[in-house]
Amino acid sequence: MTKAKSDAKETNNMKWWQLSLFGVGCTIGTGFFLGSGLAIKMAGPAILMAFLMAALGTYFVYDALSKMTSKEPLQGGFRSYAKKAYGRWAGFSSGWVYWSSEVLIMGSQLTALSIFSRFWLPRVPLWIFTAIYAVLGLMIILIGVKVLNRLENILAILKISAITMFIVIAFLAIFGVIEGDRPIQFPNSANEIIPHGAVGLWSAVIFAFYAFGGIEILGLMATNLKDPSEAPKAGKVMLFTLMIIYVLSIGLAVMMVSWHAFNTKESTFVVALNAYHLAFVPHLFNAALIIAGFSTMTASLYGVTSVLVTLGEEHDAPACFAKKGKLKVPLWTLIITMLGITASIISALMLPDKIYEWVTTAAGLMLLYNWLFILASSRKILELKTKEKVMYTIGALFILIAVSGTLFHDTSRPGFFISLAFIGVIGLITLLMNFKWKKEKSKKKSKSKVLKPWPTA
Repeated sequence: MTKAKSDAKETNNMKWWQLSLFGVGCTIGTGFFLGSGLAIKMAGPAILMAFLMAALGTYFVYDALSKMTSKEPLQGGFRSYAKKAYGRWAGFSSGWVYWSSEVLIMGSQLTALSIFSRFWLPRVPLWIFTAIYAVLGLMIILIGVKVLNRLENILAILKISAITMFIVIAFLAIFGVIEGDRPIQFPNSANEIIPHGAVGLWSAVIFAFYAFGGIEILGLMATNLKDPSEAPKAGKVMLFTLMIIYVLSIGLAVMMVSWHAFNTKESTFVVALNAYHLAFVPHLFNAALIIAGFSTMTASLYGVTSVLVTLGEEHDAPACFAKKGKLKVPLWTLIITMLGITASIISALMLPDKIYEWVTTAAGLMLLYNWLFILASSRKILELKTKEKVMYTIGALFILIAVSGTLFHDTSRPGFFISLAFIGVIGLITLLMNFKWKKEKSKKKSKSKVLKPWPTA
């Protein structure tokens, strides 16, 4: 048996429930544990409507992606389907938009992980923690998909356990089993439920979508399923699980504490339980934040290296990005990705907080632009029924609502325009590359005409 065949046998044996658990692991991240606090501040308890909208929109996107995977599993996932649907320019731009956005997000994740770690070891410099987490992530990717899948499954269980513990404690507090310094503050008026009106809710939808980010990585991992036709089932179970976890935990949090109390410095769950003086709570949720951040960062690392390899294989990036050699991941793919992440980390440490926050908001928006590409690709690749056309149109509408909502809030508005700038630069490069591809194509055609044999008598 050749090495390639043995590698394929090792990876292409994932069961649907393992993919579901992997999806939960690479989706529940700091965007949920911390970002939900900012979302509540903007929308109040009405944020639950935004989470339901985001869950539904995410489901429609994954449904389209998984059905394309079932029909024809492609190693490059969403970008390979974009290329098949609309041509080389679509695959090129989609791949590089994804790589750029994830590298920026990983830089912020590594910085956040270092800050959380200093909760216990305040004297250790940030760069040491950053280097440790980056090396650990690289080691996992280099060991292989099998180890990554097992790790994400374990981390998913730990994250679910932390949230479940919060849910249990919250119910005990609501029913008076444990007492705190203040009474439970149920929202009892329209002003308490939706304090900033429809515009506040609209502005917060983007943060609910961020909590579901990661389905594009799930699409890449779905090619490792033993039976690719089970990809839709895996996504349904994963997204239903996430929706229940998110809505129940956020719902309890906003029942226990007034929306005024939430912030971006502390986890939503720590704020909700502050009045109960449970000594283990800050430590438990700090550990959960580190686990969440590390698992999403590692999954993102898998995503960017996988996409870069397929870009190299399909000549949309230098060929050296696809040459594996003795490593599981090509050396040049690792080098360029680590250079990108290093630049992102330096930016996080050197730039003022607000400017870097705008850049990472832009990166998150760029991921949603790729989700729109997924929905658009499905119309070309799949034979859609009327029901699916309606579903995917609603999914695109929900994404556009989330993206446009960034224009109504000072925190995210600059990120919207920065995301357009990134798209503009990648679009310009794609346009220049398109001219080059056309020239190469015409040269090949002219050569084939010259080499065409004379007809025999």
